[in-house]
Amino acid sequence: MYEIDKIREDFPILSRTVYGKPLVYLDNGATTQKPRCVVETISEEYYSVNANVHRGVHFLSQQATNLHEASRETVRKFINARSTNEIIFTRGTTESINLVASSFVDSQMEEGDEVIVSVMEHHSNIVPWQLQASRKGIVLKIIPMNDRGELLLDEYEKLFSSRTRLVSVAHVSNVLGTINPVKQLIETAHSHGVPVLIDGAQSIPHMPVDVQQLDADFYVFSGHKVYGPTGVGVLYGKEEWLDKLPPYQGGGEMIQNVSFEKTTFNELPFKFEAGTPDYIGTTALAKALDYVSAIGMDQIAAYEHELTLYAMQRMKEIPGMRIFGEAEQKGGVISFLVGNIHHFDMGTLLDRLGIAVRTGHHCAEPLMRRLGIEGTVRASLGLYNTKEEIDLLVAGIERVSRMF
Repeated sequence: MYEIDKIREDFPILSRTVYGKPLVYLDNGATTQKPRCVVETISEEYYSVNANVHRGVHFLSQQATNLHEASRETVRKFINARSTNEIIFTRGTTESINLVASSFVDSQMEEGDEVIVSVMEHHSNIVPWQLQASRKGIVLKIIPMNDRGELLLDEYEKLFSSRTRLVSVAHVSNVLGTINPVKQLIETAHSHGVPVLIDGAQSIPHMPVDVQQLDADFYVFSGHKVYGPTGVGVLYGKEEWLDKLPPYQGGGEMIQNVSFEKTTFNELPFKFEAGTPDYIGTTALAKALDYVSAIGMDQIAAYEHELTLYAMQRMKEIPGMRIFGEAEQKGGVISFLVGNIHHFDMGTLLDRLGIAVRTGHHCAEPLMRRLGIEGTVRASLGLYNTKEEIDLLVAGIERVSRMF
């Protein structure tokens, strides 16, 4: 049974008011709120276990190291990776993609080689490849979509050539909510001998993810999207690929031996973790993953699916409503415009009613051009949202609409 009232009690911020109104937080696609246990974990480790990891022989350093490495095992279990060697801690999805873009292109690609991405990608899965294109002359090829926000798989198949070296695509669109058929995308790529990177920033908080079942070569996500702290994230990579790739950054921790003549690199996963890691953040991330696991990812997915269907139904009752993204497989992200009301105006006035939504292009300007618009209002759902909050959103939109 999904105990929504009990869950909401775990998030103190949800009981606050904004402009004298109860907070309705619908900006979970940007970041999620944190349960009390995650914040308490951060305080507790700073107050009682704080010491740099891996390099100390004293008690606190050993204890902090054990917590940090236990967190790596928690992540491994959460996504069902084969080994902790395949779990690289980063600052988030963006750094994880930049790491792969840099190391993969440097070692596996030549001028004229191709990377396939989709039209609905976040800028963090476009710009790193463009930077590599300017440096090394690689080519970006784009998977198109239909008007419902679904990728055209026949067109995707046609993009492969003898120069295709990697596919990099979002599991869930941060604008459209489309749940892409990533297992099928991966199977197609593998039939051409091409590895695949999946951006899981918008999927990890909302559904079970099994990287072995997907057969993903790389899978990336951010802690703050899954009720964990900011500034920490994960790069999963198959060990066979991580072994092939050169280090992304140099410094402490990622070395084995250093001389002025030659440096040899550490074993996995440390080869890709230069410098002091956010060992407090990794412990808090593990606590967040334990939290959602205790609720049950299947239960979260089912609850949010029901909430999304309810929100779509209610919002379509509003005159002038335009919803962008109505894929058959859709997550709890609803981007919309109402009549000729500018998205910024709608978002600003909803905020005065205590309703937190996001406005703009959502770091997906190529997608906005495909849709023929400048931006949208985006309501994105989390495990603690309710039908009552959806009703407040609908009432707020209707009130703002009457003002125009």
